[in-house]
Amino acid sequence: GRRNWGYDGVLPFAPDASYGRPDDLKALVDAAHARGLMVLLDVVYNHFGPDGNYLAAYAPIFTERHHTPWGAAVNFDAEGAEMVRALVIENVLHWIDEMRLDGLRLDAVHAILDDSAEHVLHEIAAAVHAATPDRHVHLILENEENEAHLLVRAADGAPRLYTAQWNDDVHHVLHCAASGESTGYYADYRGDADKLGRALAEGFAFQGEEMPYRGSTRGEPSRDLPTTAFVAFIQNHDQVGNRAFGDRITAFAPAAAVRAVTAVYLLLPQVPMLFMGEEWAAAEPFPFFCDFQEPLASAVREGRRAEFARFPEFHDPAQRDRIPDPTLPATFEAAKLDWSALHRDGHARWHALYRDLLNIRHREIVPRLAGTGAGRYAVLGPGAVAVEWDLRGARLRLLANLSPEPLDRLDPIPGRTLWCEGEIRTRDGASPAHALGAWTVVWAIDETQS
Repeated sequence: GRRNWGYDGVLPFAPDASYGRPDDLKALVDAAHARGLMVLLDVVYNHFGPDGNYLAAYAPIFTERHHTPWGAAVNFDAEGAEMVRALVIENVLHWIDEMRLDGLRLDAVHAILDDSAEHVLHEIAAAVHAATPDRHVHLILENEENEAHLLVRAADGAPRLYTAQWNDDVHHVLHCAASGESTGYYADYRGDADKLGRALAEGFAFQGEEMPYRGSTRGEPSRDLPTTAFVAFIQNHDQVGNRAFGDRITAFAPAAAVRAVTAVYLLLPQVPMLFMGEEWAAAEPFPFFCDFQEPLASAVREGRRAEFARFPEFHDPAQRDRIPDPTLPATFEAAKLDWSALHRDGHARWHALYRDLLNIRHREIVPRLAGTGAGRYAVLGPGAVAVEWDLRGARLRLLANLSPEPLDRLDPIPGRTLWCEGEIRTRDGASPAHALGAWTVVWAIDETQS
């Protein structure tokens, strides 16, 4: 179609014509490289789109051995799988070699189902490393299973397989703290300060424990991984676009709460990732949109509304009818950013916050990150944690009160203060104890300890 999120691909070697020709993509990559920027591509190997996909007519592209949310799984381990595996690996190398991209983000690899002796994810990583011995190529995962073994490092610190994973757990703990939401999988995170501390310090909040929402265990121990094996964020296309109205966190959470979680994740030793327009608190939603023909368009429209029927606020059919029709051009148009808003007062202040925090990160944290391992955390109260990490030549400390209530009886945080978001009150009298105001975050660095 003419507009979509790009996750229903059918011609995996072809850049979408709505953006231009292959040479235009190469020119974009070259221009980015000339400015010191890397370019990564989001690739989807767990399914193919439902419209215009003819691969199955002449190749064993699917198998009934496994099933995914999209139907029969892509065939990585049944009869004819060698052709499918070769197709995917050649596609990976095409983007990195021919298009000179600097890495790939592999979508929902938990839905790449493979019982072969060597999982195709291992084969992909090995092929990339063999083809690019002298380049920094980053392979990033989206993986609901929190499989830490895919992120392990070699003795020299280089990734054996994959560079990092989008850390949904950090998103969930920070989102729940700021918004108070507790529906769906958020119920397993809201009000749990231990998961908050663990996700910030060790990467994954679930490291093999039972996750009630799933009704099964989730994750593997992640404490032995470097902090740079995790990509932290408070918004992305899924977490915004999979909401009924595509509303951003700044549309429904208190501004002070969003500023607090922003100060946490932008200085966190994990790798921060911003969603488009987040840095100036863009008001535009990012709803799900697509451009399918009938009868598929009606099926998608009704299926999306039915999906939300299980939530209390959408039990009423009239409320479900308010959910934007993903097939209408107006839904797509609503997602376009108004770049002029960047210069208006309220948005400019948000932009200044992001700029200042990222400048501190660039100056104080990034030069000391190499080799940084998991941190140590302590729960201070509801929604409040203290975390510290040993960086190269310094100790980084965080005090965070991500709650609407002040937190009393805290000792001053040692070291040089990098950032204070919110309010710190020193208690009267001889006691050195402090009180953290609501939604208060303090970062400090101590060069005398490491």
